[in-house]
Amino acid sequence: MSEPVNVKILDREYTVGVEPGEREGLTAAAHLLDARMREIRGGNRMAAIDRVAVLAALNLAHELLQLRGQSEQRDQALNQTLSELNRKLDGLFDAAR
Repeated sequence: MSEPVNVKILDREYTVGVEPGEREGLTAAAHLLDARMREIRGGNRMAAIDRVAVLAALNLAHELLQLRGQSEQRDQALNQTLSELNRKLDGLFDAAR
């Protein structure tokens, strides 16, 4: 059952329902979003909040895609290394027989 959590983003309060155990994650996400939106808005307090929100979402989505790409590259490199190690081990076992 979800529980209500209040978060503040750009001085506006929002109530969001989260599952038990997800409160800290939501709070951390809200802090990150608030910081990004403040950074984008800068000193222009008259900037439209929807524009600031879209730009923050776009920046965060871009970072997410970059991290996913890096993770895939690491996974591929790890799989290649493991395959090479398995081939070497197979060679050692075959030589020992």
